[in-house]
Amino acid sequence: MTVDRSREDLIDLLAEQREIFRITLRGLDEDQARQRSTVSELTLGGLLHHVINTERHWTQVIVDRDENAEFDVSGMDTEYRMGPDETLEGLLAEWETVIARTTELIRGLDSLDESIPIPTAPWSPERMWWTARFILLHILREISHHSGHADIIRESLDGANTTYQRA
Repeated sequence: MTVDRSREDLIDLLAEQREIFRITLRGLDEDQARQRSTVSELTLGGLLHHVINTERHWTQVIVDRDENAEFDVSGMDTEYRMGPDETLEGLLAEWETVIARTTELIRGLDSLDESIPIPTAPWSPERMWWTARFILLHILREISHHSGHADIIRESLDGANTTYQRA
């Protein structure tokens, strides 16, 4: 079997960014995962909830290829919140399931250049088409973007971050 290096590079880079995000969560308890530590409403658990949903949503967009899809705005008020019944352990396990699906999708696509219809949304009412590659890079950008938020929140909580954590 021939390895498609561009696909494997994408898988590896996604894995690296996810690991950076996970490092920010090391050693947290459930209260800390829900604690605001800046003027922002964001919490580490809420960010984790969001990156999981983002990855799941965008991979489903690739799978569905629905030319009539509309973004469901009904969950936006809870998108960045860790649910009352959610735990860090449970969310991390859920992410592993999503990651496995993403990896399988990347390896199984006929081409990363396939054109995918993007759901319309109130802020983007005209249908757009992105390549599968662009959507996967968008997932990478989301994880990377929120890893930075997570690092600041964690440092505000207890001084730890992705490069330094107290023993």
